[in-house]
Amino acid sequence: MRKLKNEELGRKSIEELQNEAKNPLVVVLDNVRSMNNIGSVFRTADAFLIEKIILCGITATPPHRDIQKTALGATESVEWHYAESTIMAVKQLKDLNYKVYAIEQAEGAVYLQNFVPLKSEKYAFVFGNEVEGVDADCVKLCNGCIEIPQFGHKHSLNISVSAGVVLWDMVSKLCFEKI
Repeated sequence: MRKLKNEELGRKSIEELQNEAKNPLVVVLDNVRSMNNIGSVFRTADAFLIEKIILCGITATPPHRDIQKTALGATESVEWHYAESTIMAVKQLKDLNYKVYAIEQAEGAVYLQNFVPLKSEKYAFVFGNEVEGVDADCVKLCNGCIEIPQFGHKHSLNISVSAGVVLWDMVSKLCFEKI
């Protein structure tokens, strides 16, 4: 076995990525404080060809060196928008026929492994603040909640880790033939 060199990875240019068909998944960041987390989510969105990211409330926006530190250029390859209000962003997504799910520990939440997305639907996933999670009023507007099962003492994952787990799971369920 041999580790591949960067030039062997078949990386696409920014222009190629911008014209590439995206997976019908939108990430909504609800008042995420850490610019490192924001940058990591951009990088994950790039890896899985996510349609776009919506940055809401206090969530910082590019360009910012602390976002770039972890995004490593993904802010150029992933479409993003800013919305003052997560609630308004969720309402707009629902008006555009997205099924919107908060990634949250909530009564009636579906465990991630049991969530079965339909290929005929478009999905948006709301990831919350590092301390407070997804705003409770926003949770009420969503079509439902998806919970990542956890077994340790903390029952808490970093938002960028949660995004990676959920987005990989969704891409593997919806788009496996593309991989």
